[in-house]
Amino acid sequence: MAWKRPESVLVIVAVRDGRMLLLERRRPRGFWQSVTGSLEAGETPAAAARRELCEETGLCDVPLIDARIARRFPIVMPWRHRYAPGIRGNLEHVFYVGLPRPRPVALNPHEHLRYRWLARGEALRRTCSWTDRASIRRGAHRHA
Repeated sequence: MAWKRPESVLVIVAVRDGRMLLLERRRPRGFWQSVTGSLEAGETPAAAARRELCEETGLCDVPLIDARIARRFPIVMPWRHRYAPGIRGNLEHVFYVGLPRPRPVALNPHEHLRYRWLARGEALRRTCSWTDRASIRRGAHRHA
């Protein structure tokens, strides 16, 4: 088995009116998040952010802003089997995408069930990740 690299990206997509894009994962149901994904071997955070954004949403032609924020968080037990033995933490790099208005999203049906463009407050309530909430609070509205 190829272990996942314990380094990932979080991409917050926002529009000028303040709405944010959230995706609902297939598993576990009810788990809403921004675009996320692990870095592949030899991949830079910026390249991973572009790849994940394109793969998960079909938004392949949008400007990406590196927030220059990286947060460490513990890998929760249900996901640890994906990482090499002894790996307990992940380093997440944050990026923002600002759009003038919502665009249609082409979901990867193997990963996500649906998407929503949500007002900032609703996005903060719905997202399941503290790093996602922190990044939304920090300034997604400034990049739209």
